[in-house]
Amino acid sequence: MGRPRALPYNDEVASHSADVVVIGAGAAGLLCAIEAGKRGRRVVVLEHNAQIGRKILISGGGRCNFTNRYTRPENFVSTNPHFAKSALARYGPQDFVRLVERHGIPYHEKTLGQLFCDRSARDITTVLQAECRAAGVRIETGCKVAGVKQDGGFAAETDRGEFRAPALVVATGGLSIPKIGATPFGYAIARQFGLRIVECRPALVPLLFSREDQARLGDLAGVSTEVVAAAGRQKFREKLLFTHRGLSGPAILQISTYWRPGEIVEIDLLPGIDLAGLLRECRRAGTRSEARTILGGLLPKRLADRWFELHAQSKPLAGFGDREIEAISSGLHHWRVKPAGTEGYEKAEVTAGGVDTGELSSKTMEARKVPGLYLIGEVVDVTGHLGGFNFQWAWASGYVAGQYV
Repeated sequence: MGRPRALPYNDEVASHSADVVVIGAGAAGLLCAIEAGKRGRRVVVLEHNAQIGRKILISGGGRCNFTNRYTRPENFVSTNPHFAKSALARYGPQDFVRLVERHGIPYHEKTLGQLFCDRSARDITTVLQAECRAAGVRIETGCKVAGVKQDGGFAAETDRGEFRAPALVVATGGLSIPKIGATPFGYAIARQFGLRIVECRPALVPLLFSREDQARLGDLAGVSTEVVAAAGRQKFREKLLFTHRGLSGPAILQISTYWRPGEIVEIDLLPGIDLAGLLRECRRAGTRSEARTILGGLLPKRLADRWFELHAQSKPLAGFGDREIEAISSGLHHWRVKPAGTEGYEKAEVTAGGVDTGELSSKTMEARKVPGLYLIGEVVDVTGHLGGFNFQWAWASGYVAGQYV
């Protein structure tokens, strides 16, 4: 479909006027622009990257987990857990699926309601670009926004002149994955206009071992098993993956959003299995196997062997008393890990925290004390669980803003 067409301009101090200026050509910004364009608004999207939707293109292993069929407000983390309800109710997963189907994009469902493109994430950016063209939206890629000012409307000052409009939409994303262009610019705009920011932190991110745990467990890199990972009252049952530096996999990425430095992550390595009861039953049956051998049938062998090396004596099961069996069982069902930190924004899928939802209308995404200023997507303090929920928040928040700008 080619590169988005740029607005014409004639000199170094060109001034361009529109009804709506959107900063950021990601998921939220593009859907907002499409919806505003459908209403007859003249929309300009400014994107500092050379192409639209950079985060879309790398998501889901290049297949883009573009939504989740089972999206509910409970799948989102925010200082105000009710804020996202309005947008999610007005633009749900079925709405974006209809858009994808209308363009003939093949997709499939993986576990837990996650929807992925069959071919490539580029199918999603192609759909959004086509919809932008149909709605008359103009996109400026490779356009650096130096700052924003308010003077009878809003003016975005760029290396291609000023873009002026009565409505400004900030869809700049968060701090995660700086190698594809993430910057704190959206937060700077929010602060410029006096909006509060909830402290940002990496989320959906691998956790790092302490130095001691890395020495003992770092060579288990590549071992994966299903677990229940818990932090505080929150828990997730999914896969865990050992890395050279710590722990990853869906269960860990999910719980990382809730974990805080200095806290413990408790991991059940054998969810749904009564290990103590199983070992006692095997002992009564007169098995000659070692407990480690039995455990090796329930966990990856490398992990079972290492656990016994570190925590229990290797001997035939008949030699274990009830207290020893209970200790083995408790240790595996309640493995307590104190991470040294996270892999940071470089490996984080999203940014938790952001523009305080108390500053925004949940109906329109407009700043309460700055008429005409809208903030949508990841820059806002709404963070979804792993599995397509963050894209659904982007679509939903972009959609509702697009109805009002």
